[in-house]
Amino acid sequence: MRKFEYKPPRVHSGELRTPVIFYQYVPIEGPYPGEEVKQVLYSPWAKIDEVWLRDVELAKSNGTLSDVTIIIRDPQGDYIPTNKHYVEIDAPEYKGKHFNVKQAQPDMQNKAFINVIAELTS
Repeated sequence: MRKFEYKPPRVHSGELRTPVIFYQYVPIEGPYPGEEVKQVLYSPWAKIDEVWLRDVELAKSNGTLSDVTIIIRDPQGDYIPTNKHYVEIDAPEYKGKHFNVKQAQPDMQNKAFINVIAELTS
């Protein structure tokens, strides 16, 4: 029989230190075409993971070098991220950068969190 050994969770609430803002574009009022920048949908605290150093060559070949993984607490139905939404990371390193949500999936190791994969928009 295998001995029970406690494994701490991979992510916990103390690591959610960066504020992020999920938003969507809305059409401009009036006869001219275009879109306004924001309609804020949800603004949680998050943990930001970039491409790992060991995966840099693979990310370069896939064209995913500018992708980030954003880990947020599960909002329990208050907000569900989709690929029509955008995210802005409120940190000096990401100032002026906007990311498009590519994929959102529950964290299978810890159901209290959601992993959001986003790519840099040009």
